[in-house]
Amino acid sequence: MTPKNTAITVAYGDGIGPEIMEATLHVLKKAGAAIDIEEIEIGEKVYLAGNTSGIRPEAWESLRRTKVFLKAPITTPQGGGVKSLNVTIRKTLGLYANVRPCRAYAPFVRTNYPKMDVVIIRENEEDLYAGIEHQQTDEVVQCLKLISRPGCEKIVRYAFEYAKARGRKKITCFTKDNIMKLTDGLFHKVFDEVAAEYPEITTEHMIVDIGMAKMAVAPDRFDIVLAPNLYGDIISDVAAEVSGSVGLAGSANIGDHGAMFEAVHGSAPDIAGKNIANPSGLLLSAVKMLAHIGQGDIAERIHNAWLRTIEDGIHTVDIYSEEKSRLRVGTSLFAEAVIERLGQTPQLFDPAHYSNETLHLTPYKRKAPAKKELLGVDVFLNWRGDAEQLAGKLQAATTTGLKLSMITNRGVKVWPEGFPETFCTDHWRCRFMPDSSTTIEQAQIVSLLDSVSRAELEFIKIETLCAFDGRPSFSLGQGQ
Repeated sequence: MTPKNTAITVAYGDGIGPEIMEATLHVLKKAGAAIDIEEIEIGEKVYLAGNTSGIRPEAWESLRRTKVFLKAPITTPQGGGVKSLNVTIRKTLGLYANVRPCRAYAPFVRTNYPKMDVVIIRENEEDLYAGIEHQQTDEVVQCLKLISRPGCEKIVRYAFEYAKARGRKKITCFTKDNIMKLTDGLFHKVFDEVAAEYPEITTEHMIVDIGMAKMAVAPDRFDIVLAPNLYGDIISDVAAEVSGSVGLAGSANIGDHGAMFEAVHGSAPDIAGKNIANPSGLLLSAVKMLAHIGQGDIAERIHNAWLRTIEDGIHTVDIYSEEKSRLRVGTSLFAEAVIERLGQTPQLFDPAHYSNETLHLTPYKRKAPAKKELLGVDVFLNWRGDAEQLAGKLQAATTTGLKLSMITNRGVKVWPEGFPETFCTDHWRCRFMPDSSTTIEQAQIVSLLDSVSRAELEFIKIETLCAFDGRPSFSLGQGQ
């Protein structure tokens, strides 16, 4: 019985995108992939036409209808006023899990770590990639780092279910929770909670800086690496390059209502149109797409043919070497070489296997809300004087049952008992706590802001200081 074709959305992208997409689709068709293609235009042309999102409404309609997106790399114009389309698509469609396998292909692709076989699983929707930024004073800009319990639970559980389904034995979690104790601390806490449900999988936690250093010099000690968005983005590129070539790395972006498949590398406009780009990253992403839509047999056929092509020494210029390569080919001839080997299996590498197995992911269930108490407020001010002058003005203006307890500048306590060596900008955090009771009312904050304004001080924003179930949930000042 002939399988029913699956509709997929395809974007040819920018730079080398059209060339590698053409090569990839040619291989898929020759391998018998049962797909119907809907083409959309995204990226640089759409940006330059005045659409700051880089995507038109009709393209969204296709993505929401097919729920499967094979995307070539795009070029995002530099400068302000435009948003990353990759991030926009991932977040808008809820593609919360970014999966990037990084494997060594020694001896045919140069690497110092021939046994490397690691999967990077990266949270895809939040962290600093929320992209919420503001210039707050002449000298200071801000980017908000947002970490949520639902976001943590979804990606952590995905990582454990992925490990279980793929026979992986160990997950290493990267955070920087020695510094960001609340945001990265939440990610680490949820990792430990979920890990307790999977005793058969070994777990460890590493601070991200030493973790990345170890990835660069001992990547074969890792199996699955799990990380928040920004760290995951960086470590996946490091891992791909250490494995031999970032040009061979594909990725999947998976959500509850759709999936996007793309190469890790960018649009490389400097080599566009020269028929020399390596299509492997996009082709291996398409292989993951086929497994995702239930065509695992076709995925295996293509992946094994690709492995055999690499073994046979037929290489594009980015991985070509006089010692291990037999023939240097361009984009289109590499695709033809893969097609010629459809039905063959590798002789040195382990054959690829795809099972069509879906992960058993349970929907997030909201917890009962904690008891929330308002303990104080941080008021951020734009001020060009010094800390002592600012403290004097604030103390004279405060008449609301709140008292000034601390002033910081870029996180460092500068009042009381600040040091003259501390360099200060024009951006100040002023912490107010109740002068008698342990909690305050929101009306007191409103009154405080009125007093600050009447003292001719410019407030930028506030952050309330709260306790959840009796536990204070805000950071101290550095040096406090």
